[in-house]
Amino acid sequence: MSDHTLTPGQQSLRDEVRTFVREEVPRQLLLDMDAEKISYPREYIQNLAAYHLLGLRFSPEWGGRGLDWSHEVLALEEIGVLGASLACLYSLPTIVGEAIHFFGSQQQKEKYLKPILEGKLTVAEALTEPRGGSDFFGATATAKREGNFYVLNGQKRFIVGAEGADLFLVYARTNPDAKSHKAISALLVERVTAVEVQHVYGLMGTRGGGTGRVYFRNVHVPVENLIGQEHGAFDVFNQMMIPERMTTAAGALGLARAALEISARYADRRKAFGQKIREFEGVSFKVADSLTRLDAARALVHETARIIDSVGNSSYTRRMVSESKKFATETAWAVVNDAMQIMGGIGYTNVYPIERMLRDARLMSIWTGTNEIMDLVIQHEYYKEILALTPSTRNVEIDALNADVEGEKVYE
Repeated sequence: MSDHTLTPGQQSLRDEVRTFVREEVPRQLLLDMDAEKISYPREYIQNLAAYHLLGLRFSPEWGGRGLDWSHEVLALEEIGVLGASLACLYSLPTIVGEAIHFFGSQQQKEKYLKPILEGKLTVAEALTEPRGGSDFFGATATAKREGNFYVLNGQKRFIVGAEGADLFLVYARTNPDAKSHKAISALLVERVTAVEVQHVYGLMGTRGGGTGRVYFRNVHVPVENLIGQEHGAFDVFNQMMIPERMTTAAGALGLARAALEISARYADRRKAFGQKIREFEGVSFKVADSLTRLDAARALVHETARIIDSVGNSSYTRRMVSESKKFATETAWAVVNDAMQIMGGIGYTNVYPIERMLRDARLMSIWTGTNEIMDLVIQHEYYKEILALTPSTRNVEIDALNADVEGEKVYE
């Protein structure tokens, strides 16, 4: 964002996060995570907490700053420069924290939300299952009520942060006889002996974030760890999709911006046929296209942030959040891909981080709901909107010469 469009508070926060990214995250951490020498960078989370950068939107009472989405997306873009793993780990407190902040009891906020934002408690969201994927309500993990406990059984996979998580937000089936959207509950599950994490994935990118499979074997979860209403995870899920998808969208902006800057600077230095390659249209037009895409994606993400802040969770908000996630992640892929093309063969090596960025960017259009799921949400919410309203603008359908010819407008 251009400085003149930001409030003083937004500019101050952005600069604060930029300083953290520049000075507090060592190069070696990124290299070791990508080489899988580090499976979970706990100190990184603790350092973010020390700088009071976790859960920016939550109340100061619980350790946040009481800011809004318009501020948070600025911070997320700056963190996104570090790559998908560190951006996702930064987002987990705001994602899991959303459920606790919106639906949790005072006791849950004191016991869990506060230490999460203080960096004393690390978290992961256990949603995806081997048979589930995008079919969230097809979850097979079960939580059977027995007295003052739920007995949790099942498994989850592709859980970012699982390796180092102290606490899991788990979606499990508590009413097997009900329709899918009324059968699932959300539980806060502490890491105990009956919770087993296996680091089983060799990931193409987004490495070092502790992604793994989690097994729950007769885990006794206290009833007071239920989030929201029993069988009411549908409401929790709908709210959670806002931070899940907005953090992805804003983080993708930072990744794309970093790749564009690297390739543009390279094009200004690299010479071929006696001139800088930026002077060739084949290169310069890729820079122009990338910049245009990135500015458009950023504008959409920031407009969506303002909508969330002013409207809250609504049909329109869900559409805009889905548009932001889809467009920003597809933009990141296109921009990073073009950055590699600009740089040619050297971009395909580990002399530059472009190849790592490309591997990271590929996952962004898959996780937190594939972009095909985003398409479903977008068109569904749009049809609800357009068919429910009487057109308030000009009826342009009649602006055709034969608009009123009898028998021509046949629909069945």
